[in-house]
Amino acid sequence: MDISANLALLGGLTPEQFMRQYWQKKPLVVRQAMPGVKPPASRSELAALAASEDTESRLVSAFDGRWAMRKGPIAKLPPYSKAGWTLLVQGLEQHLDAAYNLLEQFRFVPEARLDDLMISYATDGGGVGPHFDSYDVFLIQVHGQRRWRIGQQKNAELRDDVPLKIIANFEPEQEYLMEPGDMLYLPPGWAHDGVAVGECMTCSVGFRTPWRAELAKDLLSRLMDDEDQHYANKMYADPKQPATATPGLVPQQLLDFARDAAERALREPLALERALGEALTEPKPKVWFESGEPLPEGADAVLDRCSRMLYDAAHVFINGESFRAAGRDARLMRTFADERRLTAKQLAQLSEGARELLDQWAEDGWVRAA
Repeated sequence: MDISANLALLGGLTPEQFMRQYWQKKPLVVRQAMPGVKPPASRSELAALAASEDTESRLVSAFDGRWAMRKGPIAKLPPYSKAGWTLLVQGLEQHLDAAYNLLEQFRFVPEARLDDLMISYATDGGGVGPHFDSYDVFLIQVHGQRRWRIGQQKNAELRDDVPLKIIANFEPEQEYLMEPGDMLYLPPGWAHDGVAVGECMTCSVGFRTPWRAELAKDLLSRLMDDEDQHYANKMYADPKQPATATPGLVPQQLLDFARDAAERALREPLALERALGEALTEPKPKVWFESGEPLPEGADAVLDRCSRMLYDAAHVFINGESFRAAGRDARLMRTFADERRLTAKQLAQLSEGARELLDQWAEDGWVRAA
């Protein structure tokens, strides 16, 4: 993607301008960001996905003023003629090419930040109540109309009488009626409330913002999980431990051992980089791959819709695994991560070992022939 090109998606801004002026700073409304956009799924397709064990879905309703939420699988939906309910389906790009292609338009943001594409189908008056998210989101109207009210909510108080995180003292500052093709970008923490005006569908492209404690927990777990590493496989020993009259006191020697274990893991060259890349590409729990065949000669290679692939200066990461890479192989694998495609000509330039690795990924279902 040319990040210096003016995009209708961003209201004529370049990706460079958008990231500098709006990303994580303030909302942006773009009228006809995607003119002529079509829903990536029909009502019946969404109903089938919601009923599947392989999809994360939720049904939210506010019938007679009583909020309710049910998590999938959802075998039966309320009548489409009944007002006031919403179906949310996560990870739509994992199941439908149309959703995957829509998501591709936002690749000016680092892939490491991408969460997924969610679709919200709602009957008239449907919504999930005023709330705020801890991630960046692009809200794209793909069918019907939705009225959005947004605000920089301060001192938000959540209702304690409903099964959702609904803001009790919501104070909207701006209001927009979104038509098909319109888009609203919201940074983390902006309160918003979207209500369907008639039947509507809205796609949400979400970018995760990991919490420090959550990320540290994952990284430390991965750092200490590899028993082959010399810093991870030493057993604690205390042959000089004397008898104690204070058995409840944690021995200082044990505390020092624990601190040394963590510090050694962090000091290990490239260990933190490896753990971070593996964590960022770990597939979600409901993601699965169908086994495939080695890539045929003369075919281009593309990443499967569900594959996550990243790289750093020393590694290539794919679906929670890491590989060391250098030279021409590294350059081509980085291109694969950026473009999600390698041509047959590029594949022919890979070393024998790298090509065998790619064929293994194809057999695992991570890569397929174009």
